[in-house]
Amino acid sequence: MSYRTILFDADNTLLDFTRSEHEALCDCLRARGLPCDKAITEGYAAINDRHWKLLEQGLTTRDRLRVARFEDFCREYSFDCDPRHLADDYFDTLCTKSYLINGALELCERLHGHCRLYIITNGNAKVQHDRFDATPLAPLFEEVFISEEMGVSKPSSAYFGAVAAAIPDFNPTDTLVVGDSLTSDIQGGINAGLATCWYNPRGKSAPTDMKINYIVRSLDEIPSIVSN
Repeated sequence: MSYRTILFDADNTLLDFTRSEHEALCDCLRARGLPCDKAITEGYAAINDRHWKLLEQGLTTRDRLRVARFEDFCREYSFDCDPRHLADDYFDTLCTKSYLINGALELCERLHGHCRLYIITNGNAKVQHDRFDATPLAPLFEEVFISEEMGVSKPSSAYFGAVAAAIPDFNPTDTLVVGDSLTSDIQGGINAGLATCWYNPRGKSAPTDMKINYIVRSLDEIPSIVSN
């Protein structure tokens, strides 16, 4: 099967969000005289992930998520600072952090001209535009679909339906979803009846109840899948 339309997740699939998150958080904490190390940023990442999972399930809102994660974070580490101000500073700082996963540019350059490339992301619109537009990937992509701008989020069928409606001559049979998140990218693609490729660099065990079409540990494995 050859795939002609590729829907790429952004963060930790093509963009190195882990590095961006770490740097942005440390910049904000150190500016307040607070400590920041790998353990602290990993603790924040776990808290942040919980809140994004709630958003995926429709159990919170974007506005609430933006501050609530920092309320939980400051409480967890007994940081004496205003969570709302910290959230605002983090947001502004994160917009300036734009890094790529190793091999992302080479992959997209190889696929460009042979496939139509699109970004599908649940991230904040300004953060995602600022970070993605600053990378050399931007000219290679047809469009960036950000859930905040669309009014629906991955993994909902409404999100993938809106993406399909916006892509000219969309054909589900030659479309591939590529992402690192089982709950938003892969489950969303499965729900939409699309082929899925789980980017799994850490070699985690695949859920036995998910019908994932492809699993890769390196981005350089993807071209052979696309042109198979």
